[in-house]
Amino acid sequence: MKNQVVFNKYVFRKYSKNFPILFRKEKNKLQKILTKEAIIQHVGSTAIKGLGGKGIIDISIAVNKKNIEKNKKILEKEGYIFHVIGSTRERKFFDKQYGHQGTARRVHLHLTFHNSFESRKALVFVKYLNTHPKKMREYARIKKEGIKFAKGEGKKYRNYKNKFLEKTAKEALKEFKETL
Repeated sequence: MKNQVVFNKYVFRKYSKNFPILFRKEKNKLQKILTKEAIIQHVGSTAIKGLGGKGIIDISIAVNKKNIEKNKKILEKEGYIFHVIGSTRERKFFDKQYGHQGTARRVHLHLTFHNSFESRKALVFVKYLNTHPKKMREYARIKKEGIKFAKGEGKKYRNYKNKFLEKTAKEALKEFKETL
């Protein structure tokens, strides 16, 4: 374990202008391996300018429904770890951790199909917080509180944020005319 870098994801990190750069690097890798119809988009906290958070690059990948399993196998072959927990009927969840110059970076992939509700919801949530700074600051506060409250327990952290996430996602879907 001499050269292993451990990523402590339950620490609040300030927003970094490197987040979009890290996303583009990962997107370029993914475009080379996934089926041609894949639409790859930056979602999650690192896609919201100024927010900050755990520093994990979340990526939504939408493909034709018939190609979900094919792309799942491609991702697994390339070292992305599939997690049943974290996946839903509409979305397959993967992660991968990289060591780089003594620091760690982690990506989460959300593989879904074109125009899935989960994908649309994630995209409008990012758009909404990027256009509502007051809501973004409120979310930053909740994330910081959640990290302290949960003390590294992922389920407690997610539950702490859940009420805000659900309410804000509904507001975002309504504002951007998305249907529930």
